[in-house]
Amino acid sequence: MLSFAPAYAALPRHLAVPGGVAVIDLGPDSRPRPQAFHDTSPLAVVAHAGRWHALLGIPLDALPVPLEVTVAEAASSRTISVPVGTKNYPEQRLTIKETRKVEPSPEDLARIEREQAHTAELKRRFSAGNPDTGFARPADGRLSSRFGLRRFFNGLPRNPHNGLDFAAPSGAPVSAPAAGTVIDTGDYFFNGNSVFLDHGQGLISIYMHLSRIDVQVGQRVTRGDRLGAVGATGRSTGPHLHWTVILNDTPVDPELFLARP
Repeated sequence: MLSFAPAYAALPRHLAVPGGVAVIDLGPDSRPRPQAFHDTSPLAVVAHAGRWHALLGIPLDALPVPLEVTVAEAASSRTISVPVGTKNYPEQRLTIKETRKVEPSPEDLARIEREQAHTAELKRRFSAGNPDTGFARPADGRLSSRFGLRRFFNGLPRNPHNGLDFAAPSGAPVSAPAAGTVIDTGDYFFNGNSVFLDHGQGLISIYMHLSRIDVQVGQRVTRGDRLGAVGATGRSTGPHLHWTVILNDTPVDPELFLARP
């Protein structure tokens, strides 16, 4: 069982819908930290306002049926049923000039497969730590494309938008929204120049389409530290930051982690 001291972080906003986050009260933090699981996947458990809370990321393709969370404490376990609602996300239709980024060649497909296997392993990472779940904005600029959009590139259906886009000029700074460890950097076919941060307990954030990367794998960063600069690398219609947040191996709406005005 994890044994580090409580961290009193701001919680993400509870929104138990596909692509959302369920914040589950597990009881007072005067007791030892419990463990929580959905199926076999461990969940982040954080302390806030004197209570333990489990954080469950809900997949975009989840049906409106309850999800079961198992809670293991010192000498017992229990199951909590988490109701899941519905949410309809709008469509977005984009035109990509480089058609190869929409209909990849066989060589590109082999590269994409390798990259997807690598990033899938990164997203499954579950490290010890007390994640700060009250994120700052990683870039300035308006929110140009929100999470969950059903996307069409050059008229062809593609995966839903699994992140949040900030419209900003090329070269604008991209900063860490909270403390974390750099677990990967690289140039990916679709994502372009990217940085992966591990915040602890299955909370991973990713910064894509960068024009420059200013950190190295293994580097520890704190809130506000520079990660790189906005760009248009990879599959992009122009300069912007694409920001993805992963919770228990599930892309969730990053806006739920941003402080509300």
